[in-house]
Amino acid sequence: MINKIKDMDISVIVPLLNEEESLPHLTKWIKEVMEKEGFSYEVLLIDDGSNDGSWKVIEELSKENNNIKGIKFRRNYGKSAALNVGFEHCEGDVVITMDADLQDSPEEIPELYSMIMKDGFDLVSGWKKKRYDSKFAKNFPSKLFNSTTRMITGIKLHDFNCGLKSYRKDVVKSIEVYGEMHRYIPVIAKWAGFRNIGEKVVQHRKRKFGTSKFGMSRFINGYLDLISIMFVSKFSKKPMHFFGLWGTVMFILGFLAAGILGTQKIIASINQLPMRLVTDSPYFHLSLVLMILGAIFFLTGFLGELIGRNSSSRNHYLIHKKSNIK
Repeated sequence: MINKIKDMDISVIVPLLNEEESLPHLTKWIKEVMEKEGFSYEVLLIDDGSNDGSWKVIEELSKENNNIKGIKFRRNYGKSAALNVGFEHCEGDVVITMDADLQDSPEEIPELYSMIMKDGFDLVSGWKKKRYDSKFAKNFPSKLFNSTTRMITGIKLHDFNCGLKSYRKDVVKSIEVYGEMHRYIPVIAKWAGFRNIGEKVVQHRKRKFGTSKFGMSRFINGYLDLISIMFVSKFSKKPMHFFGLWGTVMFILGFLAAGILGTQKIIASINQLPMRLVTDSPYFHLSLVLMILGAIFFLTGFLGELIGRNSSSRNHYLIHKKSNIK
């Protein structure tokens, strides 16, 4: 009789960039927590093109502990790319993501695991309620960003950008993260049908090694990414619903404006009233621009539909459960 291999409990995914000093401390801490709780686990260290000794440290750690695995990019692709590759390779029933800078505490892992497996959440996001960052440079922009995202998406989280999160395995295997979309994983998960999203207050620790990778450009890009993900999620499979609608509206408005100008000219001519040429009116040019833009929008929607029909993912749907179907 062949014994069934026990499923792995937890995969810990750690994207990193130039964190050679913190890695031995982090992996040791994770190991202590896992052994204390009796979890079977793996730690995926994703080196996002570090130019220090991070990869050498990862190789040494993986030799000492078979539960530690490493992946190194040839260059820096960003945190989203690192997480996406980690999601592809992880095997645990629950997936934990955390930063490598020791600001996230592995002591939070058991409760994050329990909230997924026992409380039934699809995704649990950490909330660093008390932070030790600069109030002006990071805390204020972060609060503004989170409040805007809550209002637009309807997801009641206080800290979308917190690196410490836990996921049901189905979630990470069903979504794709790219660009700078890692801060919007709860939004991506919700649009993929995983709506049971929870939150847990977690510790925020002061950085011991290295420097912060946060910058104002990432804050600004965050809003652009939010607009992108909302648009793509809603209209990627039906572009004509957006471009066709607004194209039609603009064309009709332009046509009506041109019609009004033409009617005014005809009435003035019948009554022999002085009136400048229609083409001299700024409203004529405005109406012309509206009609041209309307036609362009409509054709864009039409082309989007044609491209969508030839897409390999046009009939890709996430199935939750089956009954009496092999």
